[in-house]
Amino acid sequence: MSGSEFRIEHDLLGDRDIPVDAYYGVHTLRALENFPITGTAISIYPELIKALACIKQAAALSNHELGLLDEPRCDAIVNACAEILGGKLHGQFVVDVIQGGAGTSTNMNANEVIANRALELLGHRKGEYQYLHPNEQVNIGQSTNDVYPSALKIATWFGIHGLIDAMAVLRQAFADKAEEFRDVLKMGRTQLQDAVPMTLGQEFSTYAVMLGEDEERLREAVLLLCEINMGATAIGTGITAHPDYAPLVLRHLQDITGIPLVTAPNLVEATQDCGSFVQLSGVLKRVAVKLSKTCNDLRLLSSGPRAGLGEINLPPMQAGSSIMPGKVNPVIPEVVNQIAFEVIGNDITVSFAAEAGQLQLNAFEPIIAHSIFKSVSHLRNGCLTLAERCVNGITANVDHLRATVANSIGIVTALNPYIGYANATAIAQEAHATGGSVYEIVLRKNLLTKVQLDYILQPEFLTRPTPLNLS
Repeated sequence: MSGSEFRIEHDLLGDRDIPVDAYYGVHTLRALENFPITGTAISIYPELIKALACIKQAAALSNHELGLLDEPRCDAIVNACAEILGGKLHGQFVVDVIQGGAGTSTNMNANEVIANRALELLGHRKGEYQYLHPNEQVNIGQSTNDVYPSALKIATWFGIHGLIDAMAVLRQAFADKAEEFRDVLKMGRTQLQDAVPMTLGQEFSTYAVMLGEDEERLREAVLLLCEINMGATAIGTGITAHPDYAPLVLRHLQDITGIPLVTAPNLVEATQDCGSFVQLSGVLKRVAVKLSKTCNDLRLLSSGPRAGLGEINLPPMQAGSSIMPGKVNPVIPEVVNQIAFEVIGNDITVSFAAEAGQLQLNAFEPIIAHSIFKSVSHLRNGCLTLAERCVNGITANVDHLRATVANSIGIVTALNPYIGYANATAIAQEAHATGGSVYEIVLRKNLLTKVQLDYILQPEFLTRPTPLNLS
């Protein structure tokens, strides 16, 4: 670039050339140079960018009410934030998702982008900070140490509710299949061995129930994110902030975000404590573990098509092999399994990062944020993909399922109350040794009549509690 394509900005380390069209400034430039870690900018998480804009907008309004920020500059900052909330300028949030400095680079990036857009709205050029300064006006009464964790909580609140909505879509898909398969009789299994009969609808209903339970656990955990530390400034003592700033900024943030936020009762504690993130990450791990178990079941139940269980059919999504013609793999459950593995690893990262905090600040919140945002985003996408590209298209191999029940030794369990455990065991052993039918062996031994046996082995009696009655 020629010299005319740069502007010069200054910080404590000296002067630097900044691309003239860039809305970020010198602090962001240094972060770009210092943290070439993942190659992924914070703009990958739009909820975080919007949360930062919410906070800067609320801060400007509060400081204007306190007489610390004049109306023209307040309006310019508020309008710049409104544009960011509308989706503009996100590409200017360029610092790496993993960064040193406890999130300072993220806060500086936000301050600079907002300041330079506000300058344009005031009729000035980017970098003319004598009229409106990133740290003098945009950052009044703030520190990275209250802005950044508060932004993480607001962003995560938005993300979690998006995940809950996606889980509800998947839950409904399983519930619909449970209704569709309500009369499809099959064998249940424990430890991969034949157990007792059930319906395929009962099997699928459990997946819907598990998701519903986890939606509730997320709703409980996300409430912990409502407690923020705005007004804490550097370590929680509120130094440089107006005494009335904290309640004002809280009120404006509540209005802007629609979240029932509260100010932490002890800002020193709140500035260093990452317990809410640990709690939430643990619930995300719970979701991942149970979702992965469900996908294990889908892969197992659909295994085959001829040499496996072959009880259900997953919709074919793509060719499964470059060498085996006609092979189709359960690629959608497989990708969700892998998301679950990642989320479990992310939870470990969050735990270590939260534990590593020292004294009045946790410097490792960037990796906490990155880990939780990944977990939330990938779980959301995984739930929607599993519902739309797998569960909705599942079909049952009804004849095969009926045949496995008829041929199963497991139905002998239903005869226990009528012929006794010893007789039932002997029948099971004989059926297993000879390949014979439990039904035929019972009749041959005159333990029950055909009428009695047919009554006991009715599908509705095999899949629910039933009073003993052979009269």
